[in-house]
Amino acid sequence: MKRYSTAFFFLLVFVGVSAQQDTITISAKVAENSKLVSVNQEIIYFNNTALPLKKIKLLNWVSAYQKRNTPLLKRTLQNRESELYFANPEELGNTTELQIKINSSDWEYLSGNDENIYYPLYQELKPGESIKIFLKYNLHLPDEKFTTYGIGEKQFSLKYFFIVPDAFEDENQSPKYYRNIEENQSPGNYWKINFELPTYYFADSNLERTQGNSFEGKLNKDPEFLISKKINDRITTQIDGQKIEIDFGYSLTATEKQNLEFYLPLQLHFIKNKIGNLPNKIFISEKFRKDEDFTGIDDLKFWKFHYKLFKDSEQTDLNYFSILSKAIVQRTVIFNKSNDHWLMNGLKTYLEIQYLDRYYKDRKLLGDLPDEFKFFGLKPLKIFQLSKLQLNERYGLAYQYIVAQNLDQKISEPFEDLSNFNASAISHFEMGSLFSFIAEKMGQENFDDFLMHYFTQYSGKSVDQKVFLDELSLASGYSSDFLEHFIEQKNRVNIKLKRYRKLGDDFQVKVIKNTTQTIPFKIETEEKSGGKQTFWFDTDDSKKVVDYNIPQSNAEKIVINDNYIFPEINFRDNYLYTKGFFANTKKIKLKVFKDIPNPEYNEIYVNPRLNFNAYDKVLFGINFKNASLFDRKLQYSFTPYFSSGTGQLAGSGGVAYSFQPANSFYRSLDFGVSASHFHYDYDLTYRKIGTFVGINFAKDPRSDIGRSIGFSYNYLEKDLDPTKITTEYGKYNLWNLGYGYSDRTLIHERSMNANFQWMEDFQKISTELSYRWEFAEDKKISMRFFGGYFITNNTKNSLFNYGISRVSNYAFSYGLLGQSATSGLFAQQLIVAEGGFKSYLGTTANQWITAVNVDSHVWRWFNVYADAGVYKNKNKNAEFIWDSGVKVKVIPDFLEVYFPIQSSLGFEPSFKDYGQRIRFTLVLNFNAITGYFRRGWF
Repeated sequence: MKRYSTAFFFLLVFVGVSAQQDTITISAKVAENSKLVSVNQEIIYFNNTALPLKKIKLLNWVSAYQKRNTPLLKRTLQNRESELYFANPEELGNTTELQIKINSSDWEYLSGNDENIYYPLYQELKPGESIKIFLKYNLHLPDEKFTTYGIGEKQFSLKYFFIVPDAFEDENQSPKYYRNIEENQSPGNYWKINFELPTYYFADSNLERTQGNSFEGKLNKDPEFLISKKINDRITTQIDGQKIEIDFGYSLTATEKQNLEFYLPLQLHFIKNKIGNLPNKIFISEKFRKDEDFTGIDDLKFWKFHYKLFKDSEQTDLNYFSILSKAIVQRTVIFNKSNDHWLMNGLKTYLEIQYLDRYYKDRKLLGDLPDEFKFFGLKPLKIFQLSKLQLNERYGLAYQYIVAQNLDQKISEPFEDLSNFNASAISHFEMGSLFSFIAEKMGQENFDDFLMHYFTQYSGKSVDQKVFLDELSLASGYSSDFLEHFIEQKNRVNIKLKRYRKLGDDFQVKVIKNTTQTIPFKIETEEKSGGKQTFWFDTDDSKKVVDYNIPQSNAEKIVINDNYIFPEINFRDNYLYTKGFFANTKKIKLKVFKDIPNPEYNEIYVNPRLNFNAYDKVLFGINFKNASLFDRKLQYSFTPYFSSGTGQLAGSGGVAYSFQPANSFYRSLDFGVSASHFHYDYDLTYRKIGTFVGINFAKDPRSDIGRSIGFSYNYLEKDLDPTKITTEYGKYNLWNLGYGYSDRTLIHERSMNANFQWMEDFQKISTELSYRWEFAEDKKISMRFFGGYFITNNTKNSLFNYGISRVSNYAFSYGLLGQSATSGLFAQQLIVAEGGFKSYLGTTANQWITAVNVDSHVWRWFNVYADAGVYKNKNKNAEFIWDSGVKVKVIPDFLEVYFPIQSSLGFEPSFKDYGQRIRFTLVLNFNAITGYFRRGWF
């Protein structure tokens, strides 16, 4: 075991005074209907702050289950969950008939409506002194559908419902709120609780049972209780002579229980050998199982297909190791979830990584799926890089994905402020990878010895991050010194392998890092046969190129930090070849389908493309691009097409670059150039060359609010019909400046766009406001306003006018199937822009226009809509128009059909050409679809 300096040991002994624990005694009577719990409670309350207290603060978190603007309600809406918002009053939770007395004072009634109850003391409570608090109250339990805590059909769960002191009280007695993130409420206290239950009900808990439905003991986490009409499963095992009981708050299948009886002793032995001690009892609730299981290994089921990635026994093993490791780690010391989450979750993930390395070293990320999925006897998934990744590489990949979009957060961010994705990618995966990286550098056994020493010395005490990091630094020979600074900022570390040369019997490798942090790194040499040699190096605080010598071998490849073992921003410069044409560089690899990037190669995606418009007909093309499933700063895409309708070549292409500073007022600064060449009418082509620059402003990762500003220039050149040369524009320059705001929050969605556009013959401004309100569960009403005004308009035709029922698409920016179609199916395509009318009313507006579009859900796929507006053309009076009808949502927001009913024209179903008046919208935008499904995650 690593030795520690005597001076440092005595410093730890004499720093601070240990906080005294509160004692909470509860007698709870559960009513026959299970919705009401009558509570008599006594709290021995210690002042563990450094100042005398003039009031006490108690947490009454059952009051979070209200429809008013509570932090719990806000968070559920951020998570795209609306059950609490639309809940009936009888489904909510609250505290009633709350009475309190201090020591021997008289009983006094208090309001139980607030999550934080402040009660003034008649006499100051000095530091270290205690008082007795007596409470009486009724708990009205919420429905379990909100957080899984509360009343269910067959059982009910109690957690965070009793009134308790705040174990992490600060000197300002700041309010603390429940957000359903398994935050710490009152850990470290001593509990005594007795339940009086209706007939045939049983209680279970993570506390030790003393007798019947009574429980007692000290916990480093918050207590939870399950009350049910049946006794759930329990497994008891012996680990090195210690009896350990694992209670499950749900029923196990026979196969699951059989697998667990085999795997649990193996898992518990493994964890004990890593951290040194185990609790006597482990309680696993249904919620804890769902929150802490091993993600990404479930069977894939869709339609009639069912594919198994991992065997049932492997799923049980991985899921319960993930669950057990978290349950045990959080019982070792007292963690403040808000601030210490990265330490707790990182250690849990470290154990996971080590378990995978021991028992699943050769298992792939997709498990058996590449072999199980067959198409005409072939195994198409085998060609993807994703199918070749090791299971352990999942941790680095999650970080790579989120950092590529500049949506990551610093590791030390308060847990409640992390996005849902970052709660896994940053708090768990990134930190766990860092611990594993340090363990490999300092030696696995040394790291495990350090953990055992730490958890033994500080068992049952509140964790001190600085002490932990300082001790780890000593144990690692200062290799982990960088961690203290690393966790406090968003990092963009890149350790680059520049080149190598042979120097005598060595390889001299030139390496440069872009940070002053003293981060170690690993170099591996790999032979063609697969043989590897590993070398570790420490670094100083310089950013200059440094030469490192490693013994020369028959290696054909040199690699830094392989398999995503360290969270770098760019792994593409971590590989060099030592032989052949690609010596001192990277190989080029052509791929067909979009995939997880392989950093070892310069990848170019080459795939066939089919497109269609009314004039080119079917377009056959080949797309060349470098964009993988992860965003890249520099992206290009070129697609030459052959037009089957004209026998000519067409196509498009573009190059864009994105600046993404880690800490700035903007998330990305994007600029690029693009060009396209297609037919816009029969035998008439257009050519478009453009450039753009745009700023996406930084956003709160938990918020759905986004802001952007953009500027673009486009030069357009069109072939003209010889009969229209004098009235049409063959060449024109378009300039555009716009601002966009969007708030995709559940219930109330809002967006705003303001635009200023000009060219040689006009200047115009426009504003679009949209609002969507979910007025009842899964029922929404949408409202849109558009206003446009020409500052000057000296154009020679109506091409640039505001559209009323159709857009002219003069910038070729809308995805119209028939750019110039005036009749037939293609002419019925609707773009809800500018006027946004569904009926064919009027033509265009060359002076100004205002329009309002309303759309409301009625039943299942059916909506009703109505549009109204006023527009004005030069030298004419303003005209009011309106329409209404029914919308059928075939695929909501992507494919919708409009049936006009009544409008300024009359009752439209009576018109002979009614079939031609039906409109449809079609959105073929993969980014819009993926953006829709990732809402609520980041």
